[in-house]
Formats: sequence, structure tokens, C-alpha cells
Amino acid sequence: MLGRHSLKLPRLTNMCVAYSTAAAEASVEQLYNRPKLTSTDYRTAENNTKQHSAVHEGKFYTLSPEQKKQLFSGGGLPRQYEQQIKTFTEACLMVRPTSLELLNYIRNTDFTRPVVRYVLYGENGVGKTLTMAHVLHYGLQNNFVLVHVPWVPNWMKRPKETVNATTQEGFIDLPFDAAAWLVHFKTQNANLLTQLQLKTSKDYVWTKREATPAGSTLLELVEHGIARIKFASETIAALLSELKQHANDDKCKIMVAIDGFNAFFHPETRILGDNKQRITPDRVTLTQPFLDITNYNWKNGVCVLTVDKIGMTEGYMDSYLPRYLLGKEGFEHLDPFVPLHVDNYSDKEFASCIQYYLDRNWIQKTPEGFDEQLKYLSNKNPYTLMRLTRSL
Repeated sequence: MLGRHSLKLPRLTNMCVAYSTAAAEASVEQLYNRPKLTSTDYRTAENNTKQHSAVHEGKFYTLSPEQKKQLFSGGGLPRQYEQQIKTFTEACLMVRPTSLELLNYIRNTDFTRPVVRYVLYGENGVGKTLTMAHVLHYGLQNNFVLVHVPWVPNWMKRPKETVNATTQEGFIDLPFDAAAWLVHFKTQNANLLTQLQLKTSKDYVWTKREATPAGSTLLELVEHGIARIKFASETIAALLSELKQHANDDKCKIMVAIDGFNAFFHPETRILGDNKQRITPDRVTLTQPFLDITNYNWKNGVCVLTVDKIGMTEGYMDSYLPRYLLGKEGFEHLDPFVPLHVDNYSDKEFASCIQYYLDRNWIQKTPEGFDEQLKYLSNKNPYTLMRLTRSL
């Protein structure tokens, strides 16, 4: 009897193995062989931002490595997004409704009129910075001189070094941050400035032995500020003043793009003065030049600004609305401006993002209903969705 049962055991074992293998294969097929959209449903081959329209809404387009390096080597993309770009081995931006609306306004701008200020606002993680990145790409492709500040709060919260200003008593200078910004400006605009050959309108005397004479190119002015870090902040003030004058003379078009603009009007910074008290942003030498270029007293330009709760400190994060974040002084500085609300993903944008993540193998576990669960957990917030899918 024992022998007969022993002979049947291998058959039974083989049947169980065959069944479990078939079940596993069926499970894998159910989990991974889900129907997907074709690539044209969530990607577009149209990389010319001038041609972007409602047809491309919710689709990803690709920045070339050269343009990505030119635009954002000095900052301008969220750190987590930069990491994602390295993982995906490509830089893609989604065409969002707000960026299409803003690009349409810019295309139809009368540049003989005073500059229009556009303010992007919205909750944390909705894509204000990436909307600005899309608009910056448009500026690069359409020969705007770019005046781009990647993130103002870095200056007010985490400056590389602070020193007392030599030419403005009671002010604090950020020489290394100023020099880094000049390098960023040069990287973005060197090719265009070489073509335009814009010249300085007056002499700039730095010391008894150092001066930038009238008729020097703006690139020479920039290079002096980079080489002589001590004068970097003064160089920025001179550069922005010269650019405004050239724009008024119809020699160039300028796109000002400042992320975290409300930090210029925050009640305080984390920079300590001589008395070990926190100073206000208006006592930082970099503040005034960028407030001057966001004024409306010039033409041939456009200002794209973001206001962000993250740019504030504890106790000042109750609302994401421009009136609250800018305060009375900041609101009056920009008034009148065009507010543009950046919202969470629509259903179409959410579906495109999920398909893109699947295409890049960012999401590998896809049980039944996973997309609906992600939609519920993230509330279709782009940053929250990116963070949630890291573990999938």
C-alpha cells in the first residue's frame, strides 16, 4: 500500500506545480498586460513651443539635452524632478493648460506697451515651476533675453556667504550668490548677446584702477562681475538697468522669470545683520535691481513670476493667494498684474502622466485599479503623484 501511494505522489506534485505555474502566469498577465494608450496619446513630437496649442494639452514634449543644459544648468527645475530626469534619461515637460494660456497671451502681446506682469499661483506641488520652465523654453526659442531667477528664497534663507555692502551702508551683500546668478545669465544668453552686440551706455567705475568703459559689450560687463565677485551685486544692478534701456530702444526683447517672487516681500529673512537680528529683504543688495526690472516703466518685455507658500517661513503659510503671499507692499508693486492659477492634474493629464511613468518603467507594479487608487491618494497633485509612484 505504501508503494502504491508513493508512486502517485510525484504525479500529484507535478499537477500542483503545473497549476501554480499557470495561476502565476495568469496573475502576471492580469497585473502587467493591461491595455495602454499609444505613445501619441501622452507624447507629442512637436518640440517647438511656438506651435503648442490645445491639441497638445496634457501631452509630454522633449527638451533636447543641449537646451536643457543651457536653460537649467544654474537651477530652475525642482530637485526631485532633476533626479527623475536622470532616471528617465530624458527631459520631458507636460503641456499644461495654464502654460498654453500664458503662451497665448505672450504671442499676442503688444510690445510697444508697458510690460505685463503675470503671476502664477497655486497650492504646493501643482507645477508652477515647471509651467515657468515651459515658458522659459518658449523665450529661448523666440530670442528673448532671459532674466531668470530660479528660486529667490535661496538668497533669503540659505545664502552662500554674507558681507556688509561697501557702497550701501546698512545693506548686506551676497557676492557668491550674485556671481552664480551672473554665470547662469551668461549660460542662458551668451549666444543671443553675441548676436545682438548690446553695449553699455556709460562708464562703470569699480575702483581707482578698475572700470568698464562705455561701449563695452554686456558680456564683458557680465564677465567682469564673475571674475571680480566683490562687485557681482553691483554688476547685476548695472546689467539690468542697461537691459531695460536697450529694450526701451527696441534693440531686444526681455523675458523676466522669477520663481518665489514673494520672498522679496517677506517680513524677514534668515540673514543676520551686525546686531545679530534678522534683516528684511529690502536690505539685501540683490532685491532692488529685480524689483526695478519687474516694474511697468519699460517696454519690449514680459514678466512671469510665481508666488509660493514654500518661499515663506513658519507662520506665513496660511494661503497660496497672491494678495496674502505678496503682502500689501508686494501687491501694490505688481498691481495691475494678470493672475494665473495653476491647478492639479485634470483626468486627461493624470492619465497621460500614468502612461508616461509606465512607459519609463517608473511604475512596475500595476494591480487592478492601481491608477484609481493613485488618483485618490494623490488627489491628482503632480508632486504627490511623483512621490507616491517612487515605491511602485
